[in-house]
Amino acid sequence: MILLKRNNAAAWTILDPGPGPPGIASDQSARLPNNNYFPFDTLEGAAALPDRFKPTPNKPVDPPSESIPHSGVRGDLTTSRVIVPKTSENAEPLRKIDLKSALQYGTAQGYPPLYSYLRQFARENMHPNVPYAGGPEIILTCGSTDGFAKTIEALANNWVEGQDPVESRPGMIVEEFCYMNAVQTAQPRGLCIVPVKIDNEGMMASGHGGLEEVLAGWDNSKGKRPHLMYTVTVGQNPTSGTLGVERRRDIYALCSRYDIIIVEDDPYWYLQYPSANDASTAVHGQPSSDRSRPSSGNFNSLRSSGYPFLDSLVPSYLSVDTDGRVVRLDTFSKTVAPGCRLGWITTQPALCERLMRITECSTQQPSGFVQSMIAEMIMGPQNRNGRGGGRGDLGWKTDGWVRWLQGLRGSYERRMQTMCTIFDDGKQLVKTGRRQSMSQEWSVVDMVPMYDFVWPLGGMFVWVKLNLKTHPLWKKTSHEKLSRGLWIHLTTPEYLVLVAPGALFAATEAIRVEKSFSYFRICFAAVDEQDVAPMSHRFVEGVKSFWAKKRLDDIDEDMAEDVEQRLLGIQMC
Repeated sequence: MILLKRNNAAAWTILDPGPGPPGIASDQSARLPNNNYFPFDTLEGAAALPDRFKPTPNKPVDPPSESIPHSGVRGDLTTSRVIVPKTSENAEPLRKIDLKSALQYGTAQGYPPLYSYLRQFARENMHPNVPYAGGPEIILTCGSTDGFAKTIEALANNWVEGQDPVESRPGMIVEEFCYMNAVQTAQPRGLCIVPVKIDNEGMMASGHGGLEEVLAGWDNSKGKRPHLMYTVTVGQNPTSGTLGVERRRDIYALCSRYDIIIVEDDPYWYLQYPSANDASTAVHGQPSSDRSRPSSGNFNSLRSSGYPFLDSLVPSYLSVDTDGRVVRLDTFSKTVAPGCRLGWITTQPALCERLMRITECSTQQPSGFVQSMIAEMIMGPQNRNGRGGGRGDLGWKTDGWVRWLQGLRGSYERRMQTMCTIFDDGKQLVKTGRRQSMSQEWSVVDMVPMYDFVWPLGGMFVWVKLNLKTHPLWKKTSHEKLSRGLWIHLTTPEYLVLVAPGALFAATEAIRVEKSFSYFRICFAAVDEQDVAPMSHRFVEGVKSFWAKKRLDDIDEDMAEDVEQRLLGIQMC
């Protein structure tokens, strides 16, 4: 017998193949392989306890440095054993976690137990104040890139140059520096990429180059006015900008006026750093952003998530989505591991149904191995044969999952503090000399600013702006060559620092040529915690030694080409 569930779109979905009707030896209507021939009897792994890493405070104290513990790892690294059994006697499809069901053909929504858990978590804990009636729906994906590709397929027609009229060409709005996988997904479909200027907070709603100016002054010779927006709103990749609630409302109002769908990719939502504004104020006399202040209060005052940590995070565009025009992409890549290839989309039910139809004809569902393991670790065993994560093998539950997210935020925030402190201390080159004035000789100290940056309010990156105008060779060589020379210089054996040049993130060729040479993206997440400080010092020393150069003919271009080829092989995630 096939157990069926009627979804919101009045479509039937197979939840679980059970035994056949009485008198029938087997139910051949399902056309499923026999699970007894699956070669895996259990799926097992040692998983961390959810309190492995120390969190940082939701509200920073003064002075900021004292709010950040020096060690990010607990002395006790005890793990728990997670076991997904071959079969479960639990007859409830939304609670049944076993290999018999997880490795079988499944539903496009996702593995029922994990889908059910994430749907509840998204609606009640992550986004408890979505304004439209009935709330959002979710569908599981093979990560955010998969989710975005399906969203583009659902919402944009293909356009072919020379074949289709220009006036029918669709467009997509992005930040002027953005995550290029999204651009590379949209461009082959013919979408016109429309950049919008950014500031320290993120995408600008108004002002020169802001969203309002771009939309109001749209040139129809480029195609239709854009109807899609792709944006990373917390720890924006690569610039680390974090949009505050006020800016989100301003941008949403413009999207509502011009009928634009907002695709919000938010892999770093949990990585919001409440200490950054205060630390920036202490060093520079001003915060990273006046209007974007993670953990400045309870953002869910209307209806709480049930967790102070989640309430302290700047909320999603879904919190202001009165029209049902937001598609949010979430992923386990930054909270569990990128190799999981697992995430989910949260959006209004009608669009979610269209995404499910696309999934049925493409990926069908994420890996059953991964889905069942994540479900068992968080939800815990639903029968006596399984074992979940956490103490007592009962599963992390939502309390444990939120505690894990807090610990991750704490670990990355400490790294950010370490890197930014070192970068701030070394961003000026001290030059001394002597000058003659009248009958006296004076000792002179000049402070030469080599670069600057904004303390990130979220994410995994520091976006460094080079002050190349202060370099002795500024007027003697091209800006691009000077920037490239520094990039190569940093990779030499003395420094061994590989940064991502701004050109990798320029939304258009014009932006790449005009301004990308001024920027480097530096990641504090990838290296071990004890290596963050030495690497940061090497970057500072490498920049200082490059500012002492009087010529660039000792730059090894052959080595640069080799480094570039290796860099191109690394996904800029």
